Amino acid sequence: MRIDLHTHSSVSDGTDAPAELVAAAAAAGLDVVALSDHDTFDGLDEAVAVGHRLGVRVLRGIEISAEHDGTSVHLLGYGCRTDDAALATELARIRLGRSGRIPAMLAKLAEAGMPIDDVLADIAGDSPSVGRPHIADAMVAKGYVADRREAFDRYLADDGPMFVTRYSTPLELGLDLIRAAGGVAVIAHPWGRVSRDQLPPSLLAELAASGRLDGVEVDHQDHDAATRTELRELADGLALLATGSSDYHGTGKIDHDLGCNTTAADVLAEIDTRVSVRGGQL
Repeated sequence: MRIDLHTHSSVSDGTDAPAELVAAAAAAGLDVVALSDHDTFDGLDEAVAVGHRLGVRVLRGIEISAEHDGTSVHLLGYGCRTDDAALATELARIRLGRSGRIPAMLAKLAEAGMPIDDVLADIAGDSPSVGRPHIADAMVAKGYVADRREAFDRYLADDGPMFVTRYSTPLELGLDLIRAAGGVAVIAHPWGRVSRDQLPPSLLAELAASGRLDGVEVDHQDHDAATRTELRELADGLALLATGSSDYHGTGKIDHDLGCNTTAADVLAEIDTRVSVRGGQL
C-alpha cells in the first residue's frame, strides 16, 4: 500500500484543483492520499468524492500555520471534524492574518519596481487561503524570478526584504484544537529549514509526554538521510508516529512529486484508530 499524507491543492497554494490532485495520485499509484491544504478544509469534499470514483482513499487533513517562540511551525491535523466551531474560528483568524498582510507586501514589491497587482487575483483564484506562494507565482508570471524557490530565497522568506509578519496559532493551542476536534496532530518537516533549533528533542519529548502531539513527519524532502535517521530514532523513543509524504504542490514546488516519500500502512492504521476513538471524521 502506498500512502502519501501531505499534499496541497489550488484551494490553498498548490496548482492542481482537488479533483486533479486525486487523479494525479491515482496515476502515481497511490492508494491513500491526504489533502492537507493550508488553514482550510474547503477542498476536502471534492477530493473525497473523486477518490471514491477512482479508488483512492482521501484522508481528510489540514496544515495549520502555527508558531513557537516566533518561529513558524507547520502542524498537520488528520481526521478533524470540519464543523468544529473552535477550530473553524481559529482557522478564520489565521486566514485573515494571511490576507491582511497582502497589501503591505504588494506595496513593498511595487516600491522595489516589481508590481504584481495586475496578475495576483487571477493566480490566487478563489482560494480562501491567499499567501506568499501566490505572491511568488505572481512574481514568476511577471518575470521577476524564475520560480517560487528564487522568490522565497531572495524576497519572501521570513528574513527577506518583502516579508510582513502575520498571526499564526501558538503551537500548543493548535495541538489542543486538533485534539478537541477529534484529530491526530503531526508536526510537518520539524527539522527542515529554520525550525530545528526551535523544535529540539526536549520540546518534542515534552509535547509527546503531554499527550498533545501524536507524531512527526520524518520522511520529507527537507530532511536529508542523517536527519531522517535521527528523527526516526527520536520518534521511536518517544512513541510518536513517524510519517512520510511528498508535500506536493503541483508545479508550485520542484522535487516534491506525489509518492516520493510514503507512510507505512501500520502508521495509517493507528491514525485511523485514534481518529475513531476521539470522534473525528474519517
